[in-house]
Amino acid sequence: MIKKIEHIGIAVKNLENSNELFKKLFGNSHYKIETVETEGVSTSFFMIGETKIELLQATNENSAIAKFIEKKGEGIHHIAYEVDNIQDEMLRLQSEGFELINKNPKDGADNKQICFLHPKSTNGMLVELCQEKSLTD
Repeated sequence: MIKKIEHIGIAVKNLENSNELFKKLFGNSHYKIETVETEGVSTSFFMIGETKIELLQATNENSAIAKFIEKKGEGIHHIAYEVDNIQDEMLRLQSEGFELINKNPKDGADNKQICFLHPKSTNGMLVELCQEKSLTD
């Protein structure tokens, strides 16, 4: 089951500039910068209360973030939800008629396994499922 909003992903053109902008907005600095080579992104995380904000900058022109910014500009890219068991949740949602973008979970930023649901099955919003990777992964 979906437990809570894990983070909100925001596509940005320039991570350094955006970190300064959001630092001013939130009144605190990011706590982590991480590159996810398989996704072609560099990420920066801010903590606001119990919710994380993830800034995403493309590291190559073929990444999903680069294509998103080219088509729609900077802005909210996805909402991520925390789940206890990503495999079970993927099966449940698929049986409910949701379309999965990836058929198996993959490694994401911030020590998570992730899976995306296609926006055409979620009223136009890209949805990410997140499960904390265990220490044995």
